Amino acid sequence: MAAGQKSEFSGKQKAAIFLLAIGNEVGAEVMKKLSESEVDTLTYEIARLDKVTPEDKEMVLQEFQELMMAQEFITKGGIDQARAILERALGTQKAIDIVNRLTSSLQVRPFDFVRRQDPSQLLNFIQNEHPQTIALILSYLDPPKSALILSSLPHQIQADVSRRIAKMDRTSPEVLREVERVLERKLSTLSNEDYTSAGGVEAIVEVLNNVDRGTEKSIIEALEEEDPELAEEIKKKMFVFEDIVLLDDKAIQKTLRELDNQDLAKALKAVDTDVQDKIFKNMSKRAASLLREDMEFMGPIRLKDVEEAQQKIVNIIRKLEEEGEIVVARAGEDELVQ
Repeated sequence: MAAGQKSEFSGKQKAAIFLLAIGNEVGAEVMKKLSESEVDTLTYEIARLDKVTPEDKEMVLQEFQELMMAQEFITKGGIDQARAILERALGTQKAIDIVNRLTSSLQVRPFDFVRRQDPSQLLNFIQNEHPQTIALILSYLDPPKSALILSSLPHQIQADVSRRIAKMDRTSPEVLREVERVLERKLSTLSNEDYTSAGGVEAIVEVLNNVDRGTEKSIIEALEEEDPELAEEIKKKMFVFEDIVLLDDKAIQKTLRELDNQDLAKALKAVDTDVQDKIFKNMSKRAASLLREDMEFMGPIRLKDVEEAQQKIVNIIRKLEEEGEIVVARAGEDELVQ
């Protein structure tokens, strides 16, 4: 096939040819992942195709492979590194064409370079910055990484940074560029000039759901003093260990099957009796008796160990909720319809 033939097909036509090339079974699985309008568009394009030669299919599959390879390189190492690798593999001009096709539609998120840094290195890099700058950066990181950094920040600014993330709405490209310039971490591209969303209550909830129990309690308590309304809004969206009383019996029983008895015994050492009663109620008499014995013979334990055990259990509950295994009703939400 001639080198220029690639341009004879539109993007939609290439997508249709790709589905034909991978076969009905795999193509059907791909279709399941698409929206209804996308399925309609592709079905229409497939119906419009006249004759698709083996060369056409080979060309589209090759282009798809190149784009996916470039996408992976960009994700792992950035655009410059992706271009360098592709140049060695495919030649300079082809590498430039592939990267240009991707970056023309790819919005590289702010702080792309920073997101790939080790959290401990990043902490050293940003901990002396203004809390608003730290909040802005953490808003663009993955929640587990943000949580690790937030937990390691000086205690006196944790709540301040959390509040700023929760209050953050939209940040202009100009402000983002200025922060990046000050941090000497320039993006390779910032193609989308629209205002970009980051932060908000949902963002800080995700971060707090990933920090350790002690940090979570400390931040919430500080926010309750500084901004009670915001603290209440955040708490309504979070699930903490004491919220186990909100789970129905079926959810409790499913959760108990996932738990380690030692963790459960530690977690129940420093909670209200209503939380303990909720757990004991959903165990057999023998299992409840053994658990009480474990708690008694365990003796005094560090609060830190209690909090770690509680956090493990909360993480399991959140995981079961994400997998659709249980339903968690949070404070302030409507009751479930049976």
